[in-house]
Amino acid sequence: MIRVDTRPRKRNSHRADAERRFPQHLQWLRGRPCLIEGRAGHVCTGRMEASHSDADGSKGMGLKAHDFTAVPLCRGAHEEKDRIGLLTWQAKYGVNHAEAGREYGRKSPHRARWADIDGAPR
Repeated sequence: MIRVDTRPRKRNSHRADAERRFPQHLQWLRGRPCLIEGRAGHVCTGRMEASHSDADGSKGMGLKAHDFTAVPLCRGAHEEKDRIGLLTWQAKYGVNHAEAGREYGRKSPHRARWADIDGAPR
C-alpha cells in the first residue's frame, strides 16, 4: 500500500526572493519603449511589461531572475518570447536579453538599490 501525504503544501516564504525584487525599477521599465519595437517587422501590441530571463544564470531553484536584469517588452513580444523560447526569439530579433537587461539596469534611476548585490550591473 502506498502512503500519501494529504497535508497542505508548505508555501515558500519568498524571503530569499526579496533581495531580487525592485518594484520601482520594474515600474520605470514599463515606461520605456518595447525592446524590439520595429525590429524584424515587429508591431507592438498590448501594454508594456517587464520581461525576466535566466539568460545570465542569476536564477536559482525556486527563485526568479533579478529584477535588474529585466527588459521592457510589449505583451505581444513577451508572449512570443515565452512561446518560441528565448534563443529562437533572440535570433529572430537580433537582440541579447541578458545584455539588454544589464544595460537597462545600468541606466535605471534606481540602480543604487542593488549596487552591493553580486552580479548587479555596474
